[in-house]
Parts: sequence; C-alpha cells; structure tokens
Amino acid sequence: MFDLSGQVALVTGASRGIGRAIALALARQGALVGAAARDDHAAGTVSEIASAGGRAEALSVDVTMPDSVERGVRMFLDRQGRIDVLVSNAGIARDQLLLRMKREDWDAVIATNLTATFLCTQAVLRPMIKQRSGRIICISSVVGQMGNAGQANYAASKAGLVGFAKSMAREVASRGITVNVVAPGLIDTDLTRALDAATRDQWAAQVPLGRLGSTADVAAAVCFLASEEAAYITGQVLAVNGGMYM
Repeated sequence: MFDLSGQVALVTGASRGIGRAIALALARQGALVGAAARDDHAAGTVSEIASAGGRAEALSVDVTMPDSVERGVRMFLDRQGRIDVLVSNAGIARDQLLLRMKREDWDAVIATNLTATFLCTQAVLRPMIKQRSGRIICISSVVGQMGNAGQANYAASKAGLVGFAKSMAREVASRGITVNVVAPGLIDTDLTRALDAATRDQWAAQVPLGRLGSTADVAAAVCFLASEEAAYITGQVLAVNGGMYM
C-alpha cells in the first residue's frame, strides 16, 4: 500500500481494537513499531507482528502519567535512534448523561483521550524537530464532530484533538512535521460487537454505506497519512465513517 520501510512508529493504545490494527498495518508497510500500552498488554500485538515477519517492540507506558510517557519515549529513542511517526490512539469512554456524570469520569476521559496526546506529542517533538521530519496522527471520533447524548466527556476530548492538531500543524510545519487527525465512525470492534443486534442495526442505519467500518479501514487511513504520499497534507481531519457525518 504505502512504503514505510526504515520508518520508526510509536502507537499508543496498541493492545487491541483500532490501535492493534494500526500497529499491524504500519508494520506490514515496513515500519518498526513501538506498541505502547499499560504493563505488558501490547505483547500480543508484538508477537503477531513478529509472526508475520515484521519488527516491533512492546512499550509499557501509562499515557496519563507524564513520567511514564517521558521514560517510555526516551528508552524507545535510545534503542531506535529516531521516531518518525506518532499515532496517539489510546482512549477510553465513560458514558453517562451530564446530569449524572461523575467528575472522576469526566477527568479520566479527558486525561486519557486528550491530555495524553499532549504528553506524547511533547515527548516526541524535540527529536522530530531535530531530524526535521515527522508525522503526528491523532485518532479522534465522529462523536467529536457531531456529538452524542451521554458522551459529553468523550465528545469534548475527541473534539479537543482536532483543535490541538490544527494548532500543532501550524507550529511545526516549517520543520517538516505534519499533524493530522483520523476520525473513525462506527467501527466493528469488541465494544460494538457487545451490543445487541437491534442496537447495532439501529446504528448501522445511520451510515449511508450501510455497514460498520473495520479496524483495517482506519489503519489504512493512518498508513496513508504516515506515508510520503501525504507529505503535503497537514492540519486536516480524515473522516473514516461511511458517510455517517459529512
């Protein structure tokens, strides 16, 4: 698809779902992938990449903890010498109507989905500026574009990524670094598979293409933005939602 040979990529939230698919896809295109997750949760992703002949290493990083992010990125840099691509994907949801939402659920979602992107981007920015090249890709959501009842915290965090990326794109463009957003829609993951059939059908009915997207659909968009073919694209939101939001 896109040749990423010789590139070093760091993917957060790489243990499952969209993050795992992104890590696998980047490795298939030739990148060496740092698969970051809490504890050793990304070991399965690394094993799958290695079994397919790719190169990867697991990174134990808690993206909500500044010291953990700084230490993990520094150790990865020490071993690999550079980071060409950051995919900030780690995220959680704590859904509840605002009147009933607990402050800790608001804080947890903002910390994991938004502040963590700030921490990870800041950690990789200096080496990217030094090498005068880099790709930063934030994984947002269609909910951040259109909103959704019961997800004020999640929508705020995902919308915040768009403003963050656009601002960063302006800050670092002169250094050869692009910053973009991928905004998935309704994707077939463990979370959506847990829904009952009626609910899944109701959601799918809102998608003009008439189906849920796959994690591979999202990963393909990330590989494109990470590639040389996307060198003149920055500060943009690439929606992968089947037309759910236009």
